Amino acid sequence: MGRRYPVVGMYRILLFVGLPLVEMALLIWAGDAVGIPLTLGIIFLTGVVGAALVKRQGVAVWQDARRRLAEGVIPTRELAHGAMLLVAGAFLLTPGFLTDLTGFALLVPAVREWLRGRFGARFTRSLESEPARVEVWRA
Repeated sequence: MGRRYPVVGMYRILLFVGLPLVEMALLIWAGDAVGIPLTLGIIFLTGVVGAALVKRQGVAVWQDARRRLAEGVIPTRELAHGAMLLVAGAFLLTPGFLTDLTGFALLVPAVREWLRGRFGARFTRSLESEPARVEVWRA
């Protein structure tokens, strides 16, 4: 029997229902405050600029990962940064101000490194508390 986490379910509901509602409210407010064309222009511009920045940083992280692999080292740091850049790209392409803010925050290497430390520690604790099972398949 698996454990149930009711609080996690509540956070998911807030994330997938509450966040879009807040984003829509902010877009409507911005449209009223500065006009619809400027609001749409800002949303478009953040998407284009964000995609270019994610691409540039993603290529750099990919090159670092290849270099580390060539040295015989598993590129765990680079893989974590690459995953966060993927999330940043998704947030930056999603129309909205909060998602853009989150996406741009993930473009800052110091923020990604801080998150890697936080989630890395949580991941390590979860591996220590529950045994992992590894199966090897051979043809």
